[in-house]
This record gives sequence, structure tokens and C-alpha cells, in this order.
Amino acid sequence: MWAICKKEFKQFFSSLTGLIAIVAFLLINGLFLFVFPDTSIFEYGYATLEKFFDLAPWILLLLIPAISMRSLSDEFKGGTFEILRTRPVTNWQIVEGKYYASLLVIFIALLPTLVYYFSIQKLSVQEGLDAGATGGSYIGLFLLAAVFASIGICCSSFTTNAVVAFIASAFACFLLYNGFNAISKIPAFASGADYYLEMAGIDYHYKSMSRGVIDTRNLVYFLSVIFLFLAITKKNLDKH
Repeated sequence: MWAICKKEFKQFFSSLTGLIAIVAFLLINGLFLFVFPDTSIFEYGYATLEKFFDLAPWILLLLIPAISMRSLSDEFKGGTFEILRTRPVTNWQIVEGKYYASLLVIFIALLPTLVYYFSIQKLSVQEGLDAGATGGSYIGLFLLAAVFASIGICCSSFTTNAVVAFIASAFACFLLYNGFNAISKIPAFASGADYYLEMAGIDYHYKSMSRGVIDTRNLVYFLSVIFLFLAITKKNLDKH
């Protein structure tokens, strides 16, 4: 499993595509947080990373499908999946190896954003950032990214075309992140179903963790969704 993870990780950074994706993520966040006047932190008058945690999921919604779109589709297209299956690894270990490699790339992409936290702390005149809420937001953001990664790998297992995998996973991530929240706003669901529909989406649990409270229900939600998509991926590999 770890050999697959290491191979996948090296393969991602073997070309400029991986570095460009991470640099683009950091650059876009930096521009919105410090340059563009409508979203600049400096325009708020107080220390906050709220804009970063509002914007980051939307950028990750495109970045993570780009990271995971080749995970299995290229294996099927190049015929290397059959070679991979001759190794002493199970299909579940293959899925885990691919998934952990994606998580490692995501962690590397998020790590430099801590510069935003320390910069704002230094620039703030009064109390600075709420460490609890910021920590909860980072945990929530990583779990959200982990869900997106599981969706991306799952979509990659259904096709030999990486572009199709990217489009499918980006759409699925959008639907799970914001789709349920949008559907809950339909007047027909205003009698009480709107609350349960909203709870089915990632946005509800992500915002809940952003308050700085690590609720067990939110953790169970994220881990359950991750396991569901990885289980679907494993089941799909069993058919090949």
C-alpha cells in the first residue's frame, strides 16, 4: 500500500502539472485575501481569515479533481492496472494507497496557507485571530478536502478518460458541497425537510466546525462519506 502511495505521490510531482496546481491554489487565495479590494482582509478593519475559509472550498473543488483524475483512469487506459493486480496487494490496499497519496498532496497544498494565519496575527493591533475557531476551520477544511479526494478517486475508477473523471468529480463535489443546501432553499421543502437536506451537505458540517467546536457528529459525517466513496471505488475495482 505504501509503495503505491509513494509511487502515486512521486508521479504527481514528476511533471510541472502538480506544482502548477498547488501554486495556482496559493496564488488565487493570496490575490483574493490581500490584493482584490472587495475581498481583501485589510478592508475589514479586524483580524479574520473568514474569507479564506469561504473561498478555499471552491478552489479545492477544482484543484482536488485535478489531483485525483488520473489516479485510476490512467491505470485502466495504459493497461498498468492488470500489472498492479499481479502484485501482492488487495484492491482495498490499491484504493488506500491512491487515496493517501492524494491526502499527502492536499496537506502540502494547505500547509503554506499557515503563513496567512501568522501574517495576520503579526499585523493585528488588538487580540488577533481566534485560535480555536481557526484550528476548527483548518480541520474542517482538511476533512472537506479529504471527502473531495475520495470522490475524485471514485469517479476516476469509472472511466479511462482523465478529463471525464475531472468533470464528473468536480460536479459531484459541487453537488455534495453546495447542492443540498441549494435544494433545501426550495419552498416545497420548507416544512421541515429543508433542515435534513441541509445536513446532508458538506457545507453544513464544514461551517459547524469553523466555529471551533469539534462535534463528533461532524466527524462521523465526514468519515462516513469518505468510507462510502472509497468502498464504491473498491467495489468497482473488483469488477475489473
